[in-house]
Amino acid sequence: MVLCQGGEAAAVPAASGKEPEVPLSREDGAGTGQHCLCPARGMEAAGAEERRVCGCCSGLSWPRCCKAPGTKKKAACPGLGLFYTVLSAFLFSVASLFLKKIEDVHSVEVSAFRCVFQMAFVLPGLIYYKTGFLGPKGKRVFLFFRGFLGSSAMILLYYAFQVMPLADATVITFSSPVFTSLLAWIFLKEKYSIWDLLFTLFAITGVVLIARPPFLFGSNVTGIEGSYTDHLKGTIAAITSTVSAASTFVILRKVGKSVHYFLSIWYYAVIGLIGCVIALFVMNEWRLPYCGKDRVLLILIGLLGLGGQIFLTKALQIEKAGPVAIMKTMDVVFAFILQILFLNHLPTWWTVGGALCVVASSSGTAIRKWRQSLKKANQNEI
Repeated sequence: MVLCQGGEAAAVPAASGKEPEVPLSREDGAGTGQHCLCPARGMEAAGAEERRVCGCCSGLSWPRCCKAPGTKKKAACPGLGLFYTVLSAFLFSVASLFLKKIEDVHSVEVSAFRCVFQMAFVLPGLIYYKTGFLGPKGKRVFLFFRGFLGSSAMILLYYAFQVMPLADATVITFSSPVFTSLLAWIFLKEKYSIWDLLFTLFAITGVVLIARPPFLFGSNVTGIEGSYTDHLKGTIAAITSTVSAASTFVILRKVGKSVHYFLSIWYYAVIGLIGCVIALFVMNEWRLPYCGKDRVLLILIGLLGLGGQIFLTKALQIEKAGPVAIMKTMDVVFAFILQILFLNHLPTWWTVGGALCVVASSSGTAIRKWRQSLKKANQNEI
């Protein structure tokens, strides 16, 4: 479909993937032979201009569209999506730092507070968009597992942050794109090439360098935080969290755009809150923080996590997924910086080597997927 923009023809795909059945009024003056949706002056019936919609102006009626005199199109700010990504990474990293600073609150209880914040944010959106609270009947099973696996990933990640170095847990979570490709190949029959296998091996190597199991590195493991048992538990929790997060990505890809993303977040928050409350009563860990500092940190963790999610969503709305995924590796950089400055814990060379392996594998996966999407888009245009 060719729309009229500033007197020049520009190819713009229809939002629904199909050409809308709109009567075309005139041909573009550029001699392309294509038609323009903006009506010619004097050729529309009286009052028809108010009913016509210009496709190049986000649905505004024609007298207020880009062809109207004095109307200026808002220029896009270059790099804004990448800036949002960096800001999101910073907010997530600060929230992780505050989680390390909490002394008397279990990670499951922190997750429960995070779910409450998400519910409070999503509920007005569900009411506004009239999506309902259960979703389509054929998608409820997928939504349930998306909520269960997503909330489980959050709880396990928070536990890993509390019992192992901040940078180590953050690096392990960055192997998620590699596991996503593997699970998509298994369950969605997507292509899995030799490059994907290589990136998977790189990610596994990075995780091994961070975990440093005694049967490979000996019994004298240095540079860990606390006991090696806690370090190993945190590593297992981080890996399980990563696989759970990758599974949620596969489920969301399976569901596609048939379910509003607010509904997906709603399932995530509700199922997560229910699971956290049950787990806290079983473990007898439910209690309010004793000091005011922990209460403030809990609120800040909820707000920072919510802000990071908002900015990441906005980045994906205005920027391609490939550059966003690559720029999100700033999470690792911020985690190392905050760990050194505020936790006085210098990373070992094993951790640095593992971080390089994991970041290289996740970045390689993101770049490859990005190039494939661009190649597919070019073929569709041809």
